[in-house]
Amino acid sequence: MPAEPGDATRFFFEAEEARRLRPAARHAARSAGRVRPEPDDRFRTAFQRDRDRIIHSSAFRRLQYKTQVFINHEGDHFRTRLTHTLEVAQIARTLARALRLNEDLTEAVALAHDLGHTPFGHAGERVLDELMRDHGGFEHNLQSFRIVERLERAYPDFPGLNLTRETRHGILAHSGRDAAAPDDLRGFRSPPIEAQLADFADEIAYSAHDMEDGLASGLIEVRDLEPATLFRRHWPGAGALARDGRRVAVRSLLRGVIADLATSLIEETDGRITRSGADEQEPGADAPLHLPALATLPEERNTELLELKGVLMDRLYRHPDVVAAADAGTRLLPDLFHHYLTHPEHLPGHFRDHIGPTSPERVVADYLAGMTDRFIQDEHTRLT
Repeated sequence: MPAEPGDATRFFFEAEEARRLRPAARHAARSAGRVRPEPDDRFRTAFQRDRDRIIHSSAFRRLQYKTQVFINHEGDHFRTRLTHTLEVAQIARTLARALRLNEDLTEAVALAHDLGHTPFGHAGERVLDELMRDHGGFEHNLQSFRIVERLERAYPDFPGLNLTRETRHGILAHSGRDAAAPDDLRGFRSPPIEAQLADFADEIAYSAHDMEDGLASGLIEVRDLEPATLFRRHWPGAGALARDGRRVAVRSLLRGVIADLATSLIEETDGRITRSGADEQEPGADAPLHLPALATLPEERNTELLELKGVLMDRLYRHPDVVAAADAGTRLLPDLFHHYLTHPEHLPGHFRDHIGPTSPERVVADYLAGMTDRFIQDEHTRLT
């Protein structure tokens, strides 16, 4: 029975969504549901429940010891995959709130977007993809979906987290691999706008924050970033640097870049939603199949973001020290991959149980991808 106004129950929050969200938003009360039906929660909407399941997952906790750019032991202030994920979620929530879209759904997708990342960042992903070349390859976004779909072990009656179809679709859409969609998602051709926002929040977060980590590390200097228009527009200059110090100047730079991109994204996306007619459909219904992606930056800002990402690729991600540190870690992956294939008895029992329905190579890849930077080093020492 619906709660009285003011009662902090699911009915109250669903009524708040109906009052506050625009028709183009996904409304939790109209969710397409879960593959395995469950009773509704008393206090949380369906998307709030998804968010909480992701936060409480084992894969989420392991992000604390996975590389963003710098290996975990290289400094306490550098971002890890976990702190990056929290920053993505914060930006994503701001975008969704400003656009009157579903903040809880956006946050759930943002929190899950990197669950499938390997140890040692993208370098580890490339090595694992090569090892799996003849067995379907490896892609961390698809692995994130695989984790919430079947690898997490939290419930006695089913594998995975049994998330709503909207959240699962948003996580899968982050990979851009429609062919990997299970049957129950094949009718969801247009990713929720909330998932599109989470994608852009990821790009905004890592582009801005990797600048800070790069400058703090001393591997790049101001002159290395000057070719990027976004940097030049928001760098406070030599006067502010002398007055406030480098740390404050860098923080001012980050605030300017993030606010610039977020504001541009909100304004452009709002206009596109209005022009698309998505706000004229029944509230909370699935988006029309013919709609293009609606969350985007204006062309000029998108060009500037691509320019900044290119500068970071050339000056930071390909810096010899960054590459050497990642390579030192990723050299462990082939040894362990072949060791576990030869000695599956050394895998944890719940992974061994998957061999048969799942190929041995995929099971080993699942296990390796879930390892943290430090655990894979300890495991390599123990086994080899």
